[in-house]
Amino acid sequence: MTLATETPVSPFDLPGDWYVVHSYSGYENKVRANLQHRVHSLHLEDRIFDVVIPMEDVVEIKGGRKVTVPRKVFPGYLMVRMRLDEESWQAVRNTPGVTGFVGSGTKPTPLSRREVEGVIGVRREAAEGTPKAAPRYKPEWDVGETVRVTGGPFADFNGIIEDINLDQSKVRVLVNIFGRDTPVELNFEQIQKL
Repeated sequence: MTLATETPVSPFDLPGDWYVVHSYSGYENKVRANLQHRVHSLHLEDRIFDVVIPMEDVVEIKGGRKVTVPRKVFPGYLMVRMRLDEESWQAVRNTPGVTGFVGSGTKPTPLSRREVEGVIGVRREAAEGTPKAAPRYKPEWDVGETVRVTGGPFADFNGIIEDINLDQSKVRVLVNIFGRDTPVELNFEQIQKL
């Protein structure tokens, strides 16, 4: 008797191939709903299996607090798992909001295992306790941008961002003190956009 172990399930190993579909940016959810409705109404469930909008969690500072929000990894693009034939191609291609498939020439190119697993990841079926990857921090400001210091001894000073360290959640800001630009290291929560 062998014990069954929970092995990761790759989305690449599921039936069909994965293709990238281009849509208007900001309309990805509408396009996904349109495509799912179209698959159902045309009875193509045996050829078009899944429509995914690649998402990731990012940390933003809003109102001085860290907030985790979902963001589209590739705005304007969806991934569709399907068996490509003329009818399934036409169904996807003629879905409202779809501007085309990504591929060479007129022929859509299926994604490789590495591309699929890199974007969608490998899921552990029934492993709800599996820890998720830490959300990536997405700063709302850039190097060279002027910000206001909101905390610490330099509160209410304005400065120019010189460096952003995402790993340590720190930023180096050049603050003008007594007529000289002085680099000050601050936490992300200690600055805000002007």
